[in-house]
Amino acid sequence: MITNIKCMIIDDNELDRLFLFHHLKQYENIEIVVSFNSAEKAIPYLELPIDVLIIEANLKGMNGLEFRKLAHKIPACIFISSNSELAIDAFELDTLDFISKPLKTERFHYSIQKLFDFIKMKEKCECFDALVGENSIKIKEGSNIYQVNITDILYLEALKDYTRIVTSEKKHCILDSLGNLLHKTTFDSFIRIHRSFAVPRHLIRSKNAHEVELTHQIKLPIGRSYKENLAFFHP
Repeated sequence: MITNIKCMIIDDNELDRLFLFHHLKQYENIEIVVSFNSAEKAIPYLELPIDVLIIEANLKGMNGLEFRKLAHKIPACIFISSNSELAIDAFELDTLDFISKPLKTERFHYSIQKLFDFIKMKEKCECFDALVGENSIKIKEGSNIYQVNITDILYLEALKDYTRIVTSEKKHCILDSLGNLLHKTTFDSFIRIHRSFAVPRHLIRSKNAHEVELTHQIKLPIGRSYKENLAFFHP
């Protein structure tokens, strides 16, 4: 069961704040700890134990993207904005979701479900342990131990301090950052293509300006800061 989720809201539009309050109040396990109409007002509260930040990306003064960089300790962040062009920059940060305005009930509840899934995985992941070997990684999940061959991994997904290891059979999660894993020689065959994703070089089948396609018809985004990592690939 998910524990109580503490939320911070920042939006300079009063009607949108009321929308968020109304819909979040429907969840017994979500507590709105603080709410502000500017990022500057929220800065003194950065040390509060917050689980999710819901913030307008295009705030006046300090915008939401700038504030997220300061609020990097908050595990989950949901951006909202009428400027959908900011989504590209938002997903370069630790972003759980980006919701375009005007806010719609069904879309917002979908985002909250993503939040619940993230919190569940985070809580479960803290009970995991992993041992990285030369050609495989052993993952302890409760009473079960899985041995995952490095060659069976389709891609790695960053989830702040955690990493999801995706194979064709199962998704595992370990308490180690993607950056740390990629510094291990075991993962020398992987390249980072996005803040959130790393893939094995040999599984890349095609690419365009925005995404790569792997085997199993898996498509993943390319981050602007990581495009040079794919310079080696010439189909």
